[in-house]
Amino acid sequence: MKYGFEIKEKAIGKERPRYSARTHRMYTPTKTSSFEEKVQWAFKSKYNIQTEPSIKPFRAKIIAVFEPPKSISKKKREELLYGEYTKKPDSDNVAKAILDSLNGLVYKDDNQISELLVLKHYGDENKILVELEEL
Repeated sequence: MKYGFEIKEKAIGKERPRYSARTHRMYTPTKTSSFEEKVQWAFKSKYNIQTEPSIKPFRAKIIAVFEPPKSISKKKREELLYGEYTKKPDSDNVAKAILDSLNGLVYKDDNQISELLVLKHYGDENKILVELEEL
């Protein structure tokens, strides 16, 4: 099975779990959990799957596209467009946020991802393209 979908959001990296002194529990920061919900919604809106998640290995390709800052000149913006994006978030944290959010939807656990490619580029708009393929 092969899946491909687009998330029309700026990619964020997975944040570390936090500890609440009030409740004495660990929790996922709001920024991360809301991003993971958007990833799930993007997948569910394209693929209305009601079956059990696969237990086979997967190949994943994630392309994070970042819009150049609006404060730079048009000339600098054109130079940056479609070039490599080398700022935060780190590629591994972007992948972690996306792959964790798909646990239980596509696959049982993200440890089934045996091949992973993460690309970060500048582009016209913020978006993330995700391709998953069962091996």
